[in-house]
Amino acid sequence: MAKKRVVIFGNMQKPGVAEQIETLRVWISQYADVLGVHSHLDDPAPQARDADLCIVFGGDGTLLSTGRAMSPLGIPLLGINMGKLGFLADFTVEHFQRHFEEILSGEIQPIARIMLSVRVSGNREFTSLASNDAAIVAGHPFRMIDLEVTQGENSITRYCGDGLVIATPTGSTGYNMSVGGPILLPALEAIAISPIAPHTLGLRPIVVPPDEPIIITATRVNEGTNMLIDGQLLHSLSDGDIVEITRAADPLKIIPHPGRAYFQTLATKLHWGKSPHH
Repeated sequence: MAKKRVVIFGNMQKPGVAEQIETLRVWISQYADVLGVHSHLDDPAPQARDADLCIVFGGDGTLLSTGRAMSPLGIPLLGINMGKLGFLADFTVEHFQRHFEEILSGEIQPIARIMLSVRVSGNREFTSLASNDAAIVAGHPFRMIDLEVTQGENSITRYCGDGLVIATPTGSTGYNMSVGGPILLPALEAIAISPIAPHTLGLRPIVVPPDEPIIITATRVNEGTNMLIDGQLLHSLSDGDIVEITRAADPLKIIPHPGRAYFQTLATKLHWGKSPHH
């Protein structure tokens, strides 16, 4: 039987990542053909398109940026945590080696998670995929901004405050959670819309289906207002700009850690349900 083909991406700026990849590459080659090793900042090389699996060395940010590049190719990602939190990059090196054959054989299947496609029209055009979220943040000079939001034929509301976070289930435990948004299970097909510091008691986070475009009109924004993609990509917004957010054509496929249920990960990594008493 032919070997599975893997491609390796890593955050080479993190201490120890390049060395760890070099050490494990020899071990991986016993079980799979390694098509190449790349920085997570690189565009996917032509040979990466033939891979059956993408192994990502780094933290959650490394996995998110690699996900934006690899999701259109339909290649599942396995994250090996070389960062701090490791919420998405859930495998240690030891656990990776323990479960690698099960992953290659298909015993451990990837979970498909929806992604967002973001398009800005108006003053300057911009398009991007988002693995976690698309956030509009007020910026300098830090006055309240005014955003009008609709979905399909439904006018959702006008948001006045410091901005808005539009999050996938994957991103629901990131910026979205920090501003009081809901936690969504990874396989759900839903999008969270959470205001940042709304100037009213009546605005709360909501969850909507991903089937129709979310249209955000920048009625009044600041000089420093930006669209922020996955906390990594910035695009400035101006009055009158229109942001269209839709479900991306291709999902983000992530290999789950077989030894951890989702709520166990929440408890371990984010102290979900932990008593405030000591």
